[in-house]
Amino acid sequence: MNKPSTPSLNDERILALFDLDHTLLDVDSDYLWGEYIVKHGLVDEAEYRTANQKFYNDYIEGTLDATEYNEFVAQFLASLPMDRLHALREDYIQSEIEPHIRPKAMEVLCQHVELGHEVVIISATNDFVVSAIAKRFGIEAANVLSTPLEIKDERYTGKLTDKPNFKEGKIYHLDKWLGKQQIDGNKFDKTYAYSDSKNDIPLLEWADVAVCVSPDDALHAHALAHRWAVEDWSI
Repeated sequence: MNKPSTPSLNDERILALFDLDHTLLDVDSDYLWGEYIVKHGLVDEAEYRTANQKFYNDYIEGTLDATEYNEFVAQFLASLPMDRLHALREDYIQSEIEPHIRPKAMEVLCQHVELGHEVVIISATNDFVVSAIAKRFGIEAANVLSTPLEIKDERYTGKLTDKPNFKEGKIYHLDKWLGKQQIDGNKFDKTYAYSDSKNDIPLLEWADVAVCVSPDDALHAHALAHRWAVEDWSI
């Protein structure tokens, strides 16, 4: 029998970790950002779409070179000033992301918040995209873990500042975040993790309660074998 995923009220310090793409959202925000800048004529359509599709296919297959992909995304960001990027991002979120926020995802995340749990969005997508989307869920930057892109002199450089927040990289960045929490006197007694992807099996195995959200085939099989909760949040 699957473990119940509904959070409960008690004196424990609870940490709830939410993947973003195809978990909180019904789409992949990274891929959709690429489609957005193609649609608005900001990059060469044939060249960019071909590369973007290849990287997305690699992600689905579990073979993505996350550094190469994020540097590809960051090259466009490096081509424009920050104010222009922020305006594009706001339009992108309103037009492409907000319609795809999963109501069930918002409901579960808000349950954790209402119970006083610490909620973190942990995504392989870059921090330019994730930080702004997280605010739609009421999650501020201090509780967002994503792939960090380098900024110098108020412009993106096209490079990363650390490891991609992908697969085992999520555990790496989570450990760093937890280290800062411990310095502030915060320790957690129990952890929930929510994700759709086989790429997040390391994160789900790390958590006390793993919840597989509309999972891909590989994660679904893994969840059944390990008696993890499986839920359908699709819209």
